[in-house]
Amino acid sequence: MRILFMGSAAFACPCLEVLLKNPLDEVVAVVTQPDRPKGRNLESAACPVKSYLGAHPIPVFSPEKVNSVESVAALRATHPDLIVVVAYGQLIKSALLEMAPLGIINVHGSLLPKYRGAAPIQWAVANGDTVSGVTTMYLNERMDAGDMILKRELPILASDTGGSYHDKLALVGAALLRDTVDFIRQGSPPRLAQTETEATEAPKLKKTDGHIDWSLSAVKIESRIRGFNPWPGTFCLIPAEGGKIVKILTARVEPGSGAPGTVISLDGEGPLIQTGDGHALRLLTVQPEGRKPMSGAAFLCGHALTIGMRIG
Repeated sequence: MRILFMGSAAFACPCLEVLLKNPLDEVVAVVTQPDRPKGRNLESAACPVKSYLGAHPIPVFSPEKVNSVESVAALRATHPDLIVVVAYGQLIKSALLEMAPLGIINVHGSLLPKYRGAAPIQWAVANGDTVSGVTTMYLNERMDAGDMILKRELPILASDTGGSYHDKLALVGAALLRDTVDFIRQGSPPRLAQTETEATEAPKLKKTDGHIDWSLSAVKIESRIRGFNPWPGTFCLIPAEGGKIVKILTARVEPGSGAPGTVISLDGEGPLIQTGDGHALRLLTVQPEGRKPMSGAAFLCGHALTIGMRIG
């Protein structure tokens, strides 16, 4: 088959690798997001998929608007039998949906219809789920609502972060894509409509999502600390230091009592902060504003925390 691949983020790279290594198919072109300013100096940088390709002799398209007349014409000229979309970053409209005779499919990082949206992997970890997975589906004009083809589950470990689970799930997604493409090549792909009443949302993460709400349960906050690592990260504010931001990288649930957000212990491995459910969080690894990550015990030295202080 002639396959047109559309992907930008790191999650898409193992999927592209699987397609490139399959001698039964030909990746006729790759579509990615345009280079964007990145880093402290805002220098133009390629997306992970484009960087992964390097000098690979394959046509690469990076249109600002993939649904534009010019973009659709250029992609149609590649004559794809099948279009594969993985973590691309733009909505796909009808002209592209109808372009390939075998359809347009997507690899999505959740067990649909749960977690439709831009951040399914992070929200699954942040919400304390014990299992999620990958779904392949046919795209339509609604966000992640197309008919499902295959699913594969993967447990979420207590040690998993949004970053580590992302990397595991990317490999699962690649294997699932390989199986899905095999089914399509044979002309017998499964097709199952999603149950709309079971759909949940996984909206794009914002920096403010990482601000810790101490009225939540300790388990919920700890799950968010893991789920939002590495981005957007979780943080709190230290009033005694002028409201400076402290990122929380790892924490442990312990017994506690008091008002949510109160410092109840400054002993041992790090500050112990009360949460909203009768438990507390021991801050094991933190990163003060403008500093490198450090242990909670090291943070206790030289920072203006006192018992009874309320953390923002």
